[in-house]
Amino acid sequence: MRLRRLGWLALSALLVLWGASCALGAPKFHIGIATLTVSQAEDTLRGAERMIQEYGDVAKGGMIKHITLPDNFMSEMETTISQIASFADDPLMKVVVVDDAIPGTTEAFRRIKEKRPDILCLAGEPQEDPGVISSVADFAIGVDNIARGYLIIHTAKQLGAKTFVHISFPRHMSYELLSRRRAIMEAACKDLGLKFAFETAPDPTSDVGVAGAQQFILEKVPAWVKKYGKDTAFFCTNDAQTEPLLKQVAAYGAIFVEPDLPSPIMGYPGAFGIDLSKEKGNWPAILKKVEAAVIKAGGKGRMGTWAYSYGWSTVCALAEYGKRIVEKKAKLGNLEDLWKCYDRYTPGAKWNGQLYRDVNTGVKMKNFVLVYQDTYVFGRGFMNVTSVKVPEKYFKIKK
Repeated sequence: MRLRRLGWLALSALLVLWGASCALGAPKFHIGIATLTVSQAEDTLRGAERMIQEYGDVAKGGMIKHITLPDNFMSEMETTISQIASFADDPLMKVVVVDDAIPGTTEAFRRIKEKRPDILCLAGEPQEDPGVISSVADFAIGVDNIARGYLIIHTAKQLGAKTFVHISFPRHMSYELLSRRRAIMEAACKDLGLKFAFETAPDPTSDVGVAGAQQFILEKVPAWVKKYGKDTAFFCTNDAQTEPLLKQVAAYGAIFVEPDLPSPIMGYPGAFGIDLSKEKGNWPAILKKVEAAVIKAGGKGRMGTWAYSYGWSTVCALAEYGKRIVEKKAKLGNLEDLWKCYDRYTPGAKWNGQLYRDVNTGVKMKNFVLVYQDTYVFGRGFMNVTSVKVPEKYFKIKK
């Protein structure tokens, strides 16, 4: 009898706690966010922190549950899969966001769907083929390198460029989207009256390493500016080489439209010695500080980026999008609803995009969208890139 009485007392206590949590406004459902660590992808992790700041941590009665995936995710794929799939163990889980959607995400989503088909699975910047991730993800977002192939050239011309130099190496040019973007850039240069040039740089994963690849850029840019002239826009496909390229572009008076994966912290802080420790996560403050440094270095009106980090913005937008879909305030696949979620976290910056289409068949994937943000040029402002219509012919260009 005493044990039964204790059981009822325990149950009563739980009911009291549950009632108290409801009174305090405990969420009706949870959102899981999986990102890499600071060392691998700081921007996406900061995006998860932003959502926790707004909606609270599940561990403290909030809505967001955040996990970080292994740094060596390629060699620890089963760990990655099991970590993401574990979100389904939470009975209140209704949305799972993975960004970057590293290899293994598709299998993790498959396991979630097997156990909990009611959970929305959303992928940011998938590293698996579009056809693969789209087979199980409810929605996926990637950066629109197809439209940007034309738009970067269009903006370069607006900034006074007469030549466009694309810097890369064979490994990157073996990737379909990167090689297609290069082909689109070359075609756009021809159509818009710019000279196109391709320069080969060392692969940072080769024997020269990151340091050697960066040193190559430092040494070659002065000669390239002399060869092509100051009215030359430079672009490179490697993040590590962006920093030395920015430094030399400013020093020798050339042009730089935006990085491969645009963000105010992509290359600029290292190139110009900018300390952003006090501004982390505050993108307007970051942009203001970077802009001041770029103008001081001589890059006014000739160097740009995106005002908000793509990775940070996409984590926030996907989590908000999923939340609104569950609350029936947004419709899955409706791009206008998606843009509203991006706008919420990136005031002042506009977004645009399109459904991914297979270059061979022309068929569009209704659950995979490519996005891009308006380009911001330091000392000049936004370039209204999102209102520029990309001619249809560029979407049909193959590598």
